[in-house]
Amino acid sequence: MPHEPPPFFHRGPSPASRLAFFGVLSLVLLFADTRFRYLENIRRVVTVVISPLQQAALLPQEAVGAVAAYFTSKRSLADDNAALRSALVAQAPAVQGYAHERDENARLKALLGVQTHYAGAATAAGVLYSGRDPFSQRLFIDKGDHDGVAPGEAVIDDLGVVGQVTRVFPAMAEVTLLTNKDHVIPVKVERTGVHSVLYGAGTGQPLELRFMPPSADLLIGDRLVTSGLDGTYPAGLAVAQVTAIDRDTGQIFARIHCAPLGGVARSEHLLVLGRMAAMPERPDEPDASAPGKAAARAKARRGT
Repeated sequence: MPHEPPPFFHRGPSPASRLAFFGVLSLVLLFADTRFRYLENIRRVVTVVISPLQQAALLPQEAVGAVAAYFTSKRSLADDNAALRSALVAQAPAVQGYAHERDENARLKALLGVQTHYAGAATAAGVLYSGRDPFSQRLFIDKGDHDGVAPGEAVIDDLGVVGQVTRVFPAMAEVTLLTNKDHVIPVKVERTGVHSVLYGAGTGQPLELRFMPPSADLLIGDRLVTSGLDGTYPAGLAVAQVTAIDRDTGQIFARIHCAPLGGVARSEHLLVLGRMAAMPERPDEPDASAPGKAAARAKARRGT
């Protein structure tokens, strides 16, 4: 059987001839384009023509990428938001306590300045707890007999007088506050220098400045400082401020109320002033029977 196609199907050169022709033509065009850049303009025209087709073909891929990026960014933002919320909750105690730490740091700096003023005669102490009886107006500090604290020493903070040491234990001491109804402190008016005595009135009651006549030169807002006459408190320490004056009491003395300047109920760090910071101790009172005994002894000598 013949394998050649009928003459009707013989059209043009054979496939092998066409392959060889187009191969040689490709090589010639490649050489000519490389050597003389003849096809540069044609390439530009073709690029401009097929560029919209390329962009249209890339649209589905870009749309899928945009959707994936949207959901990825949304998930990333949700994770970051959750992490930030956790960090905010973890840092909340520190943030809430920032104001307290700042104020305490300022008070400690002021207290350090006071301690430097009384170098060698002051002991820094921290408040342990207040007394069990809310009407006693007492608190306990973390310094005691082992630290050189003694009964009768003054206790102050960075703002003024807080109280006085009344009992001492080996590792702590009891401080009676300025507002205790049994506490008395000699003071003077800073503006005029007039001396008086300031009394505590108990829980929730203002301090009372007693033994001041109605005509005394005293104004609301005047500061009271320690006079130093009792030998316990050094002179010049801030004590209280006058808040109310009632001159028409029907008594020989005016009724004067004051507010403490020191942090009586809020200070956490205090300063105990030793005896060296105050005036010399008051000498003992002479015995009232001593002159009579001396006269009796002299009379007995003359009799003998």
